Formats: sequence, C-alpha cells, structure tokens
Amino acid sequence: MVDTRHNPNDVYVERKSNAGKVILIAAVVIAAVVGLLFATGFWSADVKEGALPEVSVKGGEMPDVDVKSKEVVVGTKETTVDVPTVDTEKKEIDVPVVGVKD
Repeated sequence: MVDTRHNPNDVYVERKSNAGKVILIAAVVIAAVVGLLFATGFWSADVKEGALPEVSVKGGEMPDVDVKSKEVVVGTKETTVDVPTVDTEKKEIDVPVVGVKD
C-alpha cells in the first residue's frame, strides 16, 4: 500500500508560464511599429504597373516575343594568381611481395 497522507503545513505552489502573453505582446508591438513606419512614409511599397509582352503565333512556328532585357557581357581578362606547384622525385624503397611456390 502507498501512504498518501500529507503534512497540513506543506504548501504546494503551481507555477504557470507567461510565455504566450509575452509573445502576443511582442507581436502587437512589432505590428504597431511596422504600421507606424508605413503610415509616416518611412517605409513604402512602390508597386509599378506592368504589361504583358506582345506575342504573335503562326501555325507551326515558335511565338515571336518582344522582350526588353539587360545585355550579358562575357569575356576574359588577364589576372595574376598564386598557383601551387607539386614536385615529385623517385626513391628506391623495399615493398612487400606476395608469390606462390610450387
């Protein structure tokens, strides 16, 4: 049997975590700061209107698309870099040999 008697002078304290409240308060403060930054114009969301490209298609041909893009320049230039060198040399050493005798 288990003795389940308690001393009447013992005090049991249940501690609860306030992490949920802290996270909620932090989220509200961050949202308020971001809203204030947008309202004052410090941050802005400039969205420019775009247009779809002109596309014309004839049967059996690839579509003709007018695209305005940046030019990619590819080339080479001469540069000095440090390159490691590897030297090899020949030495005579004894190596194990395995053989079969009749």
